[in-house]
Amino acid sequence: MKIFPAIDIISGSVVRLTQGDYGKVDKYSRTPVEAAAEFYSKGAKYLHIVDLDGAKDGTLSNFSSISEVIKATAMFVEVGGGIRDESRIERYLSAGVSRVILGTAAINNFPFLVDMVKKYSEKIAVGIDAKSSFVAVDGWTTVTKVESVSFCEKVRDIGVKTVIYTDIEKDGAMKGTNLDIYKRLSLINGLDIVASGGISSLSEIIALKEMGISSAIVGKAIYEGKLKLEDVLSAAI
Repeated sequence: MKIFPAIDIISGSVVRLTQGDYGKVDKYSRTPVEAAAEFYSKGAKYLHIVDLDGAKDGTLSNFSSISEVIKATAMFVEVGGGIRDESRIERYLSAGVSRVILGTAAINNFPFLVDMVKKYSEKIAVGIDAKSSFVAVDGWTTVTKVESVSFCEKVRDIGVKTVIYTDIEKDGAMKGTNLDIYKRLSLINGLDIVASGGISSLSEIIALKEMGISSAIVGKAIYEGKLKLEDVLSAAI
């Protein structure tokens, strides 16, 4: 199983939110480049970056910070947050991003998602952020009436290969992830699921690996010292 340490960015700074609440922000002293370099030095090959400003307001306000990370690392980097038209996809791919994540755009403009998957194939992933099983958009500030598991199947059917699925109520809370939902998602044939939100123990990493989840994102547990990245990487093998 692949492990993606996470870097969430607000105003150029590395942060973590609790349960998607922009009013509950933990800010860390290291820069995005420093965080990426530290992850790489400990053996990480993959990196998950979210522009939280972009996720909320639809801009690419942290593009320069993210570009610096790309230049400074040899990792496979996926990026989400504010990517809502093709020009932004092209900007990130041209900057060296390996995969872009469409979230709000995938829900609000499904024909756009279909077109982008046809054109860019596996360079497009879909971020599905769920609250009480329904998809949330606009930086998790709006909960739609779209059922999350059904939407995973829908994007699979139009050629999406990878879904990053986050249980918002678990994210950043350091109280464990939603193993039940990932067990359900693991049964969707032809779709790689990236587990995100609340992972805080090695036993969860092992459980996700054993149920066939392709990748897992680990954030706050590493920043807060609850988990060592080296141990997480070992548990995922």
